[in-house]
Amino acid sequence: MDKYVCDACGYVYDPAEGDPDNGVAPGTSFENVPDDWVCPLCGVGKDMFSLE
Repeated sequence: MDKYVCDACGYVYDPAEGDPDNGVAPGTSFENVPDDWVCPLCGVGKDMFSLE
């Protein structure tokens, strides 16, 4: 599964880790992250992430 990086702050979404603090289980591909999920560091939406 591909990693995605936040264009605003550089946070990397790693599917192996997910974002359990914000309801995204480990093993969740970026495509399957809910559309209303936001970057846990700066708060921008999924549309501000690019393939790493």
